[in-house]
Amino acid sequence: MRPVSPGTGDALRLLAAATAARAVVEIGTGAGVSGIHLLAGMRPDAVLTTVDVEPERQQFARQAFRMAGHAANRTRVIPGHALDVLPRLTDGGYDLVFCDGDRLECLEYLAESLRLLRPGGLVCFAGVFAGGRTVDSAAQPTEVRKLRELLRAVRESKELVPALLPVGDGLLCAARA
Repeated sequence: MRPVSPGTGDALRLLAAATAARAVVEIGTGAGVSGIHLLAGMRPDAVLTTVDVEPERQQFARQAFRMAGHAANRTRVIPGHALDVLPRLTDGGYDLVFCDGDRLECLEYLAESLRLLRPGGLVCFAGVFAGGRTVDSAAQPTEVRKLRELLRAVRESKELVPALLPVGDGLLCAARA
């Protein structure tokens, strides 16, 4: 488990505030660090839906959300594999999708995000620099090759307006046109 950096957290809070986010999906709950930042930027009546395969992590996150002062009704914590859960969520019902799950599934997360986002909504991916390995010309593991494919797919998409923010280990953001 790798929590987002303070800079990435600040960027997420800003993006949630700038979009006046009412509904956000987070793939990869972790211990709740990114969720706390997202909730801080979201509207007071907004709901964060967070998905993780590890229910134990989600228990820590629930506690972290409470300790940060967020009411239980502001979060919907769903245990399970993201690619099993995301198809059950509402098409076009979300303002922001934050992806910090299994990097091998990043292209599938992108496809699901496009379906989930309202026009003008944002999709963000954490850790796209992979410690500098995405720009390293040396042979790389599958995880890094998948991130390179993601970067290419977002850059070439006619549906997205992308930006790569140099915070943390790289935050790829794209607005759905």
